[in-house]
Amino acid sequence: MAKITVTVDGVTYSDDVEPRLLLVHYLREQVGKTGTPIGCDTSNCGACTVHMNGVSVKSCSVLAVQAEGAEITTIEGMADGQWHPLQQAFHAEHAVQCGYCSPGMIMAAADLLRNNPHPSDQEIRAGLEGNLCRCTGYENIVRAVRRAAEAGASS
Repeated sequence: MAKITVTVDGVTYSDDVEPRLLLVHYLREQVGKTGTPIGCDTSNCGACTVHMNGVSVKSCSVLAVQAEGAEITTIEGMADGQWHPLQQAFHAEHAVQCGYCSPGMIMAAADLLRNNPHPSDQEIRAGLEGNLCRCTGYENIVRAVRRAAEAGASS
C-alpha cells in the first residue's frame, strides 16, 4: 500500500491505496465522486476526464499514486452552489443525450476555454478531440461550448 494525500474539489484526502489503483477508481470508490464515469479504461473515450493541477487528464490513465499532492477537480467540483456556465450551456443546447460522455466533455471544454477563451468551432472540435460521444453527433456539444465561451465561462 502507498499513502497519498490529494485535494479533490477543495477537500483534502489522505488514503492508503494499492500502487496499481487507477485515479478514476480512487475518485469513485474511495472519495465518492461518482460523477466521473468509468468509460473504457483505455483512455480512448475521455468520459473520465478530470482536472489535475488545472490540466485535463483522463483519470483512467493516471495511477492514484501519481496524483500525490495534486489538486483534482471533478465534474462535481465544477458547480459552486449553482451549475457552472458550461453545465448550463450543455443543458440549454441539448448537448446531452445519454449523458455518459458529458462529464468528460465538460471538463475538456473547461480546459480548452481556460487556454482559449474565444475558440473557433474548429478549435472547439480540436480541443474536444479524444472525448467520444456516441449519441449527439457533436454539433450540440460544439454549440454548447461556443455558448459558454460567449458567456465568459473561461473566467
